[in-house]
Amino acid sequence: MGLAKTVTLRTRASLPALAMLVLFSSPAMGATRVAAPTKPVVAAVVKATQQVAKLLNTHEAFAEPARDSVSLGLVPAQRPLTGESTVLPVLGDSIGADGIGWLHVMLPGRPNEHMGWIRSSATVRTTTSWHIVVDTKARSVIVYQNGRPVRRVKAVVGKPSTPTPRGEFFVEEAILLRKTDPGAPFALALSARSEVLQEFDGGPGQIGLHGLSNIGGVLGSAVSHGCVRLDNATMRWLVLRIGPGVPVTITT
Repeated sequence: MGLAKTVTLRTRASLPALAMLVLFSSPAMGATRVAAPTKPVVAAVVKATQQVAKLLNTHEAFAEPARDSVSLGLVPAQRPLTGESTVLPVLGDSIGADGIGWLHVMLPGRPNEHMGWIRSSATVRTTTSWHIVVDTKARSVIVYQNGRPVRRVKAVVGKPSTPTPRGEFFVEEAILLRKTDPGAPFALALSARSEVLQEFDGGPGQIGLHGLSNIGGVLGSAVSHGCVRLDNATMRWLVLRIGPGVPVTITT
């Protein structure tokens, strides 16, 4: 993914992005809180490649690979902040009794780590060789390509009262922020949502990886409201390589 394309796709999203992502790092006014659930330890399993599916139109997700199963809602073909195409990690596929092809995919939004089945028609399947692992205990981020670590950096993670959620997620979209925005220069919006802040300044409590500009924070500390802060040079490096659909594992 080239920088020119990256910038073009992201300049449309600065203001909405602040409400949904970056203000996670500001004082928690107007936030709806719930108790954080207890989750088992999450270990990172990094594969050499991950199959992903780009949606060409809006798809309805189902609990099973059948049109008469429980509907899980609609998945738009474009992401809300940037208008980028929706790209979902593929977990498997199936052919239904009626001959229809289905894809088992990870889904964005709440509840965390939810998944469902969409029809394979009107999708384009490719693979990504990238995988991001956030180690909240070590307060670091490791970037893998083809199953091998290529970059390891310190990060700011969520504080104990608003922890960074653990689990298997993916990048929903990448955002170019204005120079004056908190968290500039870039943010990677994840499918993860805070398990403590159900709502934040009108946004859904979406977790993101973003920069340090206009926020600060000591790398290697746990002081955020759930988002992961990285140094600005790392964020620039990431947006040249990481696009929608790239898996993100957040471990304890």
